[in-house]
Amino acid sequence: MKKVSIIDVAREAGVSVSTVSLVLRQKGKISSATIEKVHVAIEKLGYVHNVAAANLRANRSNLIGLILRDFSDSYSIKVMASIVQELEKQGFMVFLGQPLNEGEHLERCLLSFKQQGVAGVIYLSSETTSAKLPTQIRHCPLPLVVVSQSLIDEECNLVMRDNRQAATLATRYLIERGHRSIAYVGGKENDLIRQQRLSGFRSALTQSGMVWRDEAIASCSEDTRAVSNATRHLLENNNTITALLCHSPDAIIGCINGIHQVGRTVGKDVFLTQQVALLGFEDMLHVNLTSPSFTYVSSASEESGRQAATLIIRKINEPELLNQRVTLSGQLVVRESA
Repeated sequence: MKKVSIIDVAREAGVSVSTVSLVLRQKGKISSATIEKVHVAIEKLGYVHNVAAANLRANRSNLIGLILRDFSDSYSIKVMASIVQELEKQGFMVFLGQPLNEGEHLERCLLSFKQQGVAGVIYLSSETTSAKLPTQIRHCPLPLVVVSQSLIDEECNLVMRDNRQAATLATRYLIERGHRSIAYVGGKENDLIRQQRLSGFRSALTQSGMVWRDEAIASCSEDTRAVSNATRHLLENNNTITALLCHSPDAIIGCINGIHQVGRTVGKDVFLTQQVALLGFEDMLHVNLTSPSFTYVSSASEESGRQAATLIIRKINEPELLNQRVTLSGQLVVRESA
């Protein structure tokens, strides 16, 4: 069977080859009637537009390299899905890389991107204990956008969520609900996300005339058993606590167990002394299948993906564009737990 060419489409639609080309590239001022005729001809003949060949002729790539270090990180997975969806809308495709380390694997990943002719790179950082980018990413010669869960102390195009704002929002909500003894559970002491949230937590307490208490802050690993033990010790030593800010979805699960171990229940009624309100920082489906459903501040993962995709396209089209820093605020979603 003869391969259908752009010439065949033009002949079928009764227009010039250049007009078909403009329609395919969505360029120029073409009437809607002409566009419709071209698409009807394409459909009838079964013409398939070779985007790669067209990009090669135009010396332009529609490939974006996307680096995802941690597939177990729910935030990064949601951001990745949003990036892919947004880029596809704009006619771009994603070339995914998952380097196992920040050394030779990352270097090999970037080399592979270069060999594939990607137009730009989006790096999803899963690092929460360092504000520095890997050397290879810092020196990436291609247009680059970094998406991070915490502040990156580098000059780069950056999309990040505002952890301080999220904790401030959560704490103010609990205070407005009548809580006067609030604790933060989970995360290791060197975790930058935790540090930024604690800054927002402290700020909200101070603005409300409440006292910061070190004994109401429990750091621990992300293991649910460790969080459960930390929660139990926290509540046993501070029986006036009526609300907990949970560092992660795993921390929420551990907190539930710890609350039950001391004979208390999860709930939002501050006047029932046995109830402890729980508030998290990211929506997780497997957590919200439980009862009660959990109040949380959204991680803005979908918007992070859209912003990253938009920024990388803009950087490709405007090489001289100065570095942009996009900080996204979360939204409070009130449910049954707080």
